[in-house]
Amino acid sequence: MKHCRTPTRITTLAAWLVAVIGLLVSLPLYSGNIFSKAAPGQERIKDIAAFAGVRDNQLVGYGLVVGLDGSGDRTTQTPFTVQSLKNMLGQLGVTLPQGVNPQLKNVAAVMVTADLIPFAKAGQRFDVTISSLGNAQDLRGGTLVMTPLRGADGQVYAVAQGNLVVGGFGVGGDDGSSVTQGVPTVGRIPRGATVEREVPSAFAQGGSLVLNLHRPDFSTANRMMNVINDTFGGQVARAIDGASVRVRAPTSPSDRVAFVSVLENLPVEPGTPPARVVINARTGTVVIGANVRVLPAAVSHGNLTVTITEDPQVNQPGAFAGGQTVVTPQTNIGVTQEDNPMFLFNPGTSLNEIVRAVNQVGAPPSDLISILQALREVGALRAELVVI
Repeated sequence: MKHCRTPTRITTLAAWLVAVIGLLVSLPLYSGNIFSKAAPGQERIKDIAAFAGVRDNQLVGYGLVVGLDGSGDRTTQTPFTVQSLKNMLGQLGVTLPQGVNPQLKNVAAVMVTADLIPFAKAGQRFDVTISSLGNAQDLRGGTLVMTPLRGADGQVYAVAQGNLVVGGFGVGGDDGSSVTQGVPTVGRIPRGATVEREVPSAFAQGGSLVLNLHRPDFSTANRMMNVINDTFGGQVARAIDGASVRVRAPTSPSDRVAFVSVLENLPVEPGTPPARVVINARTGTVVIGANVRVLPAAVSHGNLTVTITEDPQVNQPGAFAGGQTVVTPQTNIGVTQEDNPMFLFNPGTSLNEIVRAVNQVGAPPSDLISILQALREVGALRAELVVI
């Protein structure tokens, strides 16, 4: 009976292996086009979308920078620096007498911030940023003492320590004069933190992955879904809304990684952005989108300049007149107006024509903002006007 069952098992195993090998062999068939250079107007999925749950995590910690050359916190004004120093010394076995507060100038209280990359493993190192919290003048030459970094849940995920690299500098004299370049109270420690705890990830859980677009757009989401389905066949991807596409993925972690490596390199042509004009009123920057159109409208632009000058006249009486010298004010008023003709926008005027027409009349950015706002008010500007 055993000899009769063996061929059946071998045949079943062979058929299963043939099916698996056929599936694996089919993946390279797409690699020739998937990893090739995207056509003009196309972008890779990894450049326009991100997988849900795969993100950086912010970490923060409070610590002390020691070894400063007299440029640390003035402890009389920052009592928390003294308290932190006393607590640190107590943990190291050094007990200060009651009521003794050391007055040091080579210690600074700092905040340590960092971004923990996705899938970071215990023992890996990453950069941290150190920012002065008190009134320290310069962090150059300082060393950050071992500082735990916590996440939003209060758990310690990394520990930071090391010598600071500060780009700016500041010098001052006894008379109060000083020169500062850059920001000497902020520094970095390259690879200054070590991961102690891994952040749980849901990447390998469930039977699907969700792609979230960086800029939600229904056209882009639909095109992404079609590209994925055309590549892998069937209904592998389904659009959830204008920002997300759900994709069925293998359950095995290794197979899922291979699947994602192919998926994220698929080229997709994003949908055209909406017609929009963005105005920064503070800096005078105006950015006009490519799809902005203007209905028929006539615009007249001109500047009226009024100049007022005071030219006092001195009136002096004759030698024997017996009068007094007086100053007679004389005001000169001049009015000049630029001769800028009216220009006409034809139906369907494009971005290039708008810029050319405005440049011809010599309108500065501030006047361009006024022209665009006026066109919007009369309904001639077919675009969303965003003022930031």
